[in-house]
Amino acid sequence: MPSTDTTNLAQRRGLFFPSAEIHANFPAGFFDYGPEGTKIKQRLVEHWRKTLVENEGGVEIDGSVILPESVFRASGHLENFNDPLVTCETCKTPYRADKLIEDKLGYEIPEGASADFFDQKIAELKIVCPKDKKPLGKTTQFNMMMEVELGAGKKSKGYLKPEACQNIFLDFPRIWKSGRIKLPIGIAQFGRAFRNEIAPRQGLLRTRELEHMDVEVFFNPYKINEVEKWEEIKDYKLQLYLLSDKKIHSLSCEEALKQKIVSGKIITYWLARAQQFFHSLNIPLEKIRFRELEKEARAFYAAETWDLEVKMDDAWVELAACNYRTDYDLKTHGKESKQDLSIREEGTPEKFIPHIFEISTGVGRTFWVMLDANFRKEKRGPEERLFLDLPPALAPYDVAVFPLMKKDGLAEHAEELSHHLRKQNLRVLYDEAGSIGKRYARADEIGVSFAITVDYQSLKDRSVTLRERTSMKQKRIEVDDLDEVFWNFSTGQRTFDDLAD
Repeated sequence: MPSTDTTNLAQRRGLFFPSAEIHANFPAGFFDYGPEGTKIKQRLVEHWRKTLVENEGGVEIDGSVILPESVFRASGHLENFNDPLVTCETCKTPYRADKLIEDKLGYEIPEGASADFFDQKIAELKIVCPKDKKPLGKTTQFNMMMEVELGAGKKSKGYLKPEACQNIFLDFPRIWKSGRIKLPIGIAQFGRAFRNEIAPRQGLLRTRELEHMDVEVFFNPYKINEVEKWEEIKDYKLQLYLLSDKKIHSLSCEEALKQKIVSGKIITYWLARAQQFFHSLNIPLEKIRFRELEKEARAFYAAETWDLEVKMDDAWVELAACNYRTDYDLKTHGKESKQDLSIREEGTPEKFIPHIFEISTGVGRTFWVMLDANFRKEKRGPEERLFLDLPPALAPYDVAVFPLMKKDGLAEHAEELSHHLRKQNLRVLYDEAGSIGKRYARADEIGVSFAITVDYQSLKDRSVTLRERTSMKQKRIEVDDLDEVFWNFSTGQRTFDDLAD
């Protein structure tokens, strides 16, 4: 779980909060993002899009949230998308059986465990209702799909999709025919998903309405060991938590492939890119691991799964599921729709159904874990300084602009400068309320990388004070040089320390 400090910051600044919280009966598992939280989340999604889609030559779609029943019959969700439900016999409070057992044992229960297994463990561990300490009933399988009725009169049945990826599988034939693409290709989607969770808890870590950033990599299974950019990552070390000894091994991509820990170059390559993406969020490598899942713990469609997890306090939190889905999706959708989804590719002797490797990332939980990883608390004399050490690409604003005082024309000059910087496509926070120290502190708390102060000297020589958030260092800059300064920052050609004193 993220720290109490991070949670308090999120609540105080309104980064996110429960939906409909002014009503007494607001349901659990739904959250709204406030103005600054929305900006940070947007920057996170933009960074994912740039890093794992555009830089890798991928394409992106935007698919419907509601899909017909036949889609989920084909995908297996109507039969397999279940959680174990147990209910108190007295107060009728519902619980997830696996979570009650995990809380008692301290480790995770395999996803495919049977109802009899849960009943046996509840009896062995003498688990009772946490509310009234009364006995629990028998475990049943609860399907988490959210059903909707479509049309008037003779209605048809549809479902809110439980994951973002199904549209990608359905759209692949059209993209293949009309998009002039070649394999391997990453097809991505950022979108909402809905899961009727039994007992949502732990804030953004488990919700009923969520957002996914999915990349589905379609590839020729005959060419699973052909990767154009292999040289770029072959020596890059993956943090792999192996089932064989329950330990983390730091292995290069080349070593992981040679030892047959990972099943092919394409999968190894995308594990490397996924790890690099999460490391770019300022999450230390020693707090990142790919946990190898045993067969019983994998999703029903996965032949190989590596859950990317981040350590928070003493617990590992899953942020992305990395699944080798083989040809499961296109094969089952082809069978249900009676369409031939096989393709022909030059260099392959026969038609084949593409295989898929996915990186499915939860946006809300990544957002929260990223805040926690970048939260800093420093002692400054008698006072405590709190700030988010977000990378510039993830900060809600590129720069804050403050007039030293509201009077004597300083505010007008600061507003004019803010307007100019916005025209240069910079995201600008303008604030003139309170002392300059409190304004710096407010901007630091939400991770704004730089602050500009317009003071009395600015009126004389058109210079301003540029302050860097993390170090709190300040330098005097000519207003006419600001465009070039921020251009150099954005392209990585110069840093704050490169500026002349």
